[in-house]
Formats: sequence, structure tokens, C-alpha cells
Amino acid sequence: MIAPADKAVLRLAVGLGLAVLVAYGAALPLPYVVCLMAVLVLAKPGPPLPLAKGAAIAAVLAALVSVGVLMVPLLENYALAGVLLTGVILYVLFFAGIRTGNPLTMVLVVAFTMIPVAGVAEQALVTAIAVTLGAGVAVGSLVGGVSHAFFPDPPRPAASKAAPAVDRETASWVALRGMLVVLPAFVLALTDPSSYLATIMKSAQLGQQAGSTDTRKAGVELVGSTLAAAGIALVVWVGLSLWANLWMLVLWMTGAALWIGARLYRVVPTAFPPAFWNNALVTTIILVGPAIEDSANGTAVLQASAVRVGLFVGVSLYAWAMVWALERWRAARRQSLFFDHG
Repeated sequence: MIAPADKAVLRLAVGLGLAVLVAYGAALPLPYVVCLMAVLVLAKPGPPLPLAKGAAIAAVLAALVSVGVLMVPLLENYALAGVLLTGVILYVLFFAGIRTGNPLTMVLVVAFTMIPVAGVAEQALVTAIAVTLGAGVAVGSLVGGVSHAFFPDPPRPAASKAAPAVDRETASWVALRGMLVVLPAFVLALTDPSSYLATIMKSAQLGQQAGSTDTRKAGVELVGSTLAAAGIALVVWVGLSLWANLWMLVLWMTGAALWIGARLYRVVPTAFPPAFWNNALVTTIILVGPAIEDSANGTAVLQASAVRVGLFVGVSLYAWAMVWALERWRAARRQSLFFDHG
């Protein structure tokens, strides 16, 4: 009898392996983004995402694509107003995701931030990214269904709809954190979209993670998980360089998912919370995918990867500083209100 945690690890590993096989085997545009979106779908708690619901999420992404395209003229002609409006929309997305407990909030944040950046660079890139995001959700739904079919959970009784776990004030602060973490990376990407698309995805992950950690743990979770992912990505790359083909890529990414998943689902107990390992898996994909593209384009892989890791560590340090600064401000504000009322 396989324990539920072991099944969750196997579903994640098999699902990611299948997603890599489909994305790279079918030569989809930006295949590592497809794998990233698939992992976000796979890692969500509960039953697999039904294909009909996946289609509905794809429709929401299509709506965000439309809004993102409308943002392009605003960003090109009224940059400050466009950036401020983007900040407001990011805040709303984070706030709604926290209040509803939607595990796919990052999907919406990635979609909304990447589309305007792509539109500023080149309109044709918008179509490619839109197809990639939609394909990622579809592939995630497909491989999630397949992995759940191989390793199903026993049926559970229907649970009543729970009240939001986070009150409005806390959700507002957490959403503010997430927005302030993602917005600088968004502005940076506007200056050179082709170089900083991966940084946007990393900042979106950090924005969601920053909302679920406190100041004391922020440094270890945000920076430590990034460094752990860099080490895992290096091992995957060295293994792949021994025999570079699609099946080896599937094998090594499946192995990485097994190793991280065992810690994510507490099969192997560690001192780090699940958010640490979830961020490590996402960052590993973001590092390995562009490295493969660098190799195909003749770019120096190690040099480009070192720059990318440096950017990710810098973004993580900024996220840590933002968590610390906002918590200090919040504590000072509460103290001031307490003495005013007193």
C-alpha cells in the first residue's frame, strides 16, 4: 500500500516528466514555460484539474492576454501610468488569490506580467507567449489526469466550503508585499524583455512566497531556495551534458522532481517548509530551460546561467528586504495606533 505522500511525490515526478516529454518533444514555443505552468497545475492540492476547468482557466488567460495587449500602448506612451495601473492589477490578483485560497494565482500573475512586456518588445511574441501559457495549463491538466490515474488517492467526502483563512487586513498586507516584489522585475523587463522574461517568472514565484513567510524565515526561504535550485540545476545540466537528448532530459528532470518532491511532501523530513522546496522546483525549471536554449543558440551556457543566478539571488534579496521593511512599518503603524487610542 503506497502512502498518500509517496503518491503525491510520484504524481509530481511522473507529471513533470510527461510535461517535459510533450513540451520539448513537440517543440512547443518556450517549452520550459509550458513545464513551469504544468508544475503549477500539478502541485496544487486536491484532485487533478479537470480538462473542462483547464479550458476555463485558459479562457481567463485569454482575457488577460487581451487586457495585457491593451496595456501595451499605455506603457509605450504613458509609462508611469501604465506601471501604476499594473501595480494595482497585481495587487488585486494577489488579494483575490489570498482571500479565495486559489493555488493558481501565480498562473494569473505570470500571464498578466509577461504579456505586456512581450507586447512592448514585439507583437508576434504576444501570440507565442499566449499559446505557451494556454498550452502549459492544458498540458498540466493532461499530465495531472494521467499521473492521478496511475497513483490515485482514495475518494474523500465532499467538504463544506470553508471560510477564508486570511482576514481582509492581512490579505491586504500580503498582497502589497507580492505587488512590491513583482513590480520592479516587471519594470526591469520592460527595458529588455528578451533578457528578463525568466526574471519575471522568478519574481512572481517570490511574490507569492513572500506572502506566506515571516521576516525571520524570509532570508532562508527566499534566498536559500534559490541557491538550492541553482545547485540542483547544475547537477541536472552536468548529467544532461553526458548524453544530450530528449530522454535524458526527461530522466533528469523526473529525478529532480522526485528528490525535491520527497522533501516537499515530507516523505524526507527537513527543516525547511514546503514553500522552500516548491520554490526550488520552480526555480530549477526556470534555470534549466533557458540554459538549454542558450546551448541551442550557441551562447556560453555557464556564463549566462551565472548571470541568471545572480539576478535571481538579487531579486530574492530584494524580496527579503521588502518583507522586512513592510513588517517593520506595519509594526510601527500598529504601535502608533495603539498609543493614539490609548
